[in-house]
Amino acid sequence: MNLTIPEKNEMLRKLCSRESITYIIFGVLTTAVDWVSYTALWAMGADYRVSTALSWAAAVLFAFVTNKFFVFRSFDTGLWYLWKEFISFVACRAATGVFTMGGMIVMVGMLGWPEFIGKLIVSAVSLVLNYILSKLFIFKKAGDREK
Repeated sequence: MNLTIPEKNEMLRKLCSRESITYIIFGVLTTAVDWVSYTALWAMGADYRVSTALSWAAAVLFAFVTNKFFVFRSFDTGLWYLWKEFISFVACRAATGVFTMGGMIVMVGMLGWPEFIGKLIVSAVSLVLNYILSKLFIFKKAGDREK
């Protein structure tokens, strides 16, 4: 793909937008919530599958609040709209959660990979998928909600 200079600048502008940067920052923090809770549960003797499920739930709750208010600046707090966003968010995260759990089972349980490598791979892929789903389906701008 041969990009002209204006197209390259536009791509760079989108990659360096406030939304992209805050998503990365809160994505890293969400990943930290996931990893810290996973590690704590695992250190307490929980099976990697239980640790994965519970750490995912903690990360989803943290991510909803930070994505809603700080990344996508969705300040509508009407009960119906908040509920709709939350259900959509959890559903999308459940889809990537299934991917995470399945990925961990395949890589760790079936292929015998180290847990850290499996967790690193599923975390990176989930971060990208979650941004796309949040941007396109959950936290739409006010003008896009009716579409």
